[in-house]
Amino acid sequence: MKIKDGKLLQLDAGDSWKLSTEHMSSEHKTSGPFQSGLPDTIVIHYTAGTTVDGAVGTLTNPSVKASAHIVVGYQFASNSETMEKDRVIEQLVPFDLIAWHAGKSSYGERSGLNKYSIGIEIVNPGFLKLMEDGKTYQTEYGQKVPQEHVAKLKHRNESFDRYWQTYTDEQLKIVEEICLALKAHFPIKYILGHEEIAPTRKLDPGPAYPLELLRSRVLDLRSNDDHHHHYGTGVVSVNNLNIRSEGSMVAPKVARPLAKDAVVEIVEEKDGWYRVKTEIEGWVSANYIK
Repeated sequence: MKIKDGKLLQLDAGDSWKLSTEHMSSEHKTSGPFQSGLPDTIVIHYTAGTTVDGAVGTLTNPSVKASAHIVVGYQFASNSETMEKDRVIEQLVPFDLIAWHAGKSSYGERSGLNKYSIGIEIVNPGFLKLMEDGKTYQTEYGQKVPQEHVAKLKHRNESFDRYWQTYTDEQLKIVEEICLALKAHFPIKYILGHEEIAPTRKLDPGPAYPLELLRSRVLDLRSNDDHHHHYGTGVVSVNNLNIRSEGSMVAPKVARPLAKDAVVEIVEEKDGWYRVKTEIEGWVSANYIK
């Protein structure tokens, strides 16, 4: 991916994602151009819904005082329990204009993060409700979520566990690609969650999103050769080995579990954990790699 004239370009015509600028406008829901040297921050959000159309409808509604630069789809359709997918990236605001995604916010000595940042919205409902039958999970608006896409996690701003819908591997990969394109075009120094810049009122993108892993992969100042130093290959020795955002049993899972006998490239070792590279990078317990 590449950015030109404030727009995200999709260079690979064979890519399975559709990039749309159908709803993009530079005439409303912005505060004008960024100042020189900005933006230098990316803020990650979830939409709190289940479809691209729903998010775009809200963010382009003139009566709603909110906007974002990008909406990343590929999530369960709200009218189906069969996991229909929506591989659409909608750009709503040019990257060289300020969007209204952060609201009242601060980070470090700066406040009002809209004027410093690009806002990326990812289609995901966030936290879920476990129904009385003890096995059905629903969004706030009543859509059912398959159990295999639910994780019980503690949010950084809360002291208790909730059920959260996990992000798809494809969403994680496409958001990383967008962030890398933004970093190549703008002086990006920070990638933050909405929950970090408005901790008393926001929970997105939530503990199911591997923010630390994204920051490491996009902002890591080491060279690619150092970052992907080859420690060797390993083979998964157990069924369904969880791959996590950090080397910790409580860190969020970042992909579906690795199958037994899967071959992985080991790129880092730390405190009994390996950071491994498959389709995505993450951490696994070294006890289960041979």
